[in-house]
Amino acid sequence: MMQQTVEKTEKEERAIILDFLPNGYALEQGTMKTPIAQALGINFLSILELIPKREVFLSLHQEVYIGEGKRDEIHHIKGKIPIEKLTSTAHNELQHAVEKVIGMNEMKFVDFFNKAQPLSMRMHQLELLPGLGKKHMWEILEARKVKLFESFDDLKNRVKLLPDPKQIVIKRILLEMSGKEKYKLFIG
Repeated sequence: MMQQTVEKTEKEERAIILDFLPNGYALEQGTMKTPIAQALGINFLSILELIPKREVFLSLHQEVYIGEGKRDEIHHIKGKIPIEKLTSTAHNELQHAVEKVIGMNEMKFVDFFNKAQPLSMRMHQLELLPGLGKKHMWEILEARKVKLFESFDDLKNRVKLLPDPKQIVIKRILLEMSGKEKYKLFIG
């Protein structure tokens, strides 16, 4: 008997509002402008355009449910958008939202330091993080052999002179969102 594999695409379940435009985009043509929200997906760090339900007002940094099933505030997901399409407000709020997502899922990002692997004979995933060179990479690899890291603080305390690991991850995520990085470590 042959076993069938079903491909399942992972989708965002929740998002953080970066900007809410109750009257749609200013440059949008037509008289009936659709309210729009720009948001950051919590699981895959996708930048999304959302269409809220009628009479719903969304606030910055509000967490909304966008998964399958009944949604209270969001009518539908219009789609992913590039970072360049963010409003100035959304762009200003992006780093704060990324920090919030990392804080909510700290272990997921700490596990990157626990599980990072070589990309080639000369390059390691850890070296793709801003401000992290070979010396820090070797210190991280040696420290995780003794015991896996349990938090950003644990990582910072056990690896000498390491720049703030949470800030390093935030910088890397923002670089990946801008499309300037060949390898995607954190965004889907």
